[in-house]
Amino acid sequence: MRPDRTLPPSYFEAMFQGDPDPWGLESRAYEAEKFDATVAALGGRTYARAFEVGCAGGSLTRRLAPLCSQLLAIDVSETALDRARRKCADQPQVQFERMVFPQSTPDIADVDLIVLSEVAYYWDDADLQRAGMWTRDALVPGGDILLVHWTGETDYPQTGDGAVEALRGVLGDRVEAVVSHRESAYRLDLWRAG
Repeated sequence: MRPDRTLPPSYFEAMFQGDPDPWGLESRAYEAEKFDATVAALGGRTYARAFEVGCAGGSLTRRLAPLCSQLLAIDVSETALDRARRKCADQPQVQFERMVFPQSTPDIADVDLIVLSEVAYYWDDADLQRAGMWTRDALVPGGDILLVHWTGETDYPQTGDGAVEALRGVLGDRVEAVVSHRESAYRLDLWRAG
């Protein structure tokens, strides 16, 4: 049975304390290929102020960092953040913070890139609404939202497809699809704010 509440921070902290790479982000070829596709979808564009939700151990953060003048990467797990800080220690433009987004939101504005990679399906309907509303307000015209989500069955509050479509519903005509790419196991969506 699918839970009806956003998964708590303790779920993720336990995952990272029990396994240094719980989803194989560092070790699986699938993840490396997905990260390559994620960065490639940005088309070489650079960003002044970026925000990554759920940075885990920093694998994707490390790849995004060269494209960003400032990058705030957050996670709910302090164990994950410790790993991410070490991985990106030579990237001074990256700041890490423990935050339970979207129940808490960063004190930043004029964001031109928001990355939601493998996170939105952990949120319940109310948190998807909160995330969409914050995104709508924080993203500058011409800014990008990059979403990457597993499309298989989950035991989380949402499916990947359901979470992405719910966010799209909140954002409405504030964004237009630039990239809609589907692989056998995941979808990648890049939306641009009008």
